Amino acid sequence: MTAVAERTEPTRAVPSRQSRNVSFSGRAGAFIVMAFFAIYTLVPVWWLLVSATKNKAYLFTTNGLWFSHFDLWGNIRDVFSQQNGIFAIWALNSVIYCVGGAAISTFLSAMAGYALAKFKFRGREAIFNVILAAVLVPSVMFALPLYLMFSEVHLVNTYWAVLLPSIASPFGVYLSRVYASSSVPDELLEAGRLDGASEARIFWRVAMPIMSPALATVFLYQFVAIWNNYLLPLLMLNNDTLQPLSVGLANWRARLTEGIPYNVTITGSFLAVIPLIIAFSILQKYWRSELAAGGVK
Repeated sequence: MTAVAERTEPTRAVPSRQSRNVSFSGRAGAFIVMAFFAIYTLVPVWWLLVSATKNKAYLFTTNGLWFSHFDLWGNIRDVFSQQNGIFAIWALNSVIYCVGGAAISTFLSAMAGYALAKFKFRGREAIFNVILAAVLVPSVMFALPLYLMFSEVHLVNTYWAVLLPSIASPFGVYLSRVYASSSVPDELLEAGRLDGASEARIFWRVAMPIMSPALATVFLYQFVAIWNNYLLPLLMLNNDTLQPLSVGLANWRARLTEGIPYNVTITGSFLAVIPLIIAFSILQKYWRSELAAGGVK
């Protein structure tokens, strides 16, 4: 019996030296590529951090990638005192545009994506194809038509001129539809209907928790897009007190010859990056693929 067991026992395939070498070279190549892109991304942020901590007298006379003559708190004080503290107003405007626009956009994207994924109706695929085509159109192409439309209804130079276009996100609808199709089990929806739950209750209590990773991605994507948006608020807003940080800091850079110091613009740009880092740190815990695990059980 022992001999038979030894003969019938499957033999394990031992990877050859060549396959191990290919695997190692592939991993090394992937690591080199990722390291290159990491350096390419992090070096400008590091330069911004280092430059924001320097005294304005030593900004261009010292090593640009290392600290010297620390004066971060003085630079921050100069930023918030410039033009009677308009930087704080710009920051508040950016928060209003980004949080309000991203939250409403995420909610509408979730409803539209869920409906396209779980309800069958005539023209569903045609609507989804139109949304998919809208994802491929650069957002800058909508800036001038939006300006003409909002000027007709007298909304130019108001908060609504930036907030209303921000709530439309074709990418958010596309991602929500794809994620709902693959992650929200039909068995859970049918169980909710058999228990007498309304469609709205099923959406809020069943679909929304399962879709939270996709919705966190949609929120963060829209938040970053609105925060970095420059052309739309530049066209829509003429009042300095309505502008976001992206336009305000660009105006400061254009007015360097009028007495706006370099250290003020650089430190303001550094402060403008911090909310993006905070938003990413808060939302990354929702990116979990196992949220629907065991849902059907």
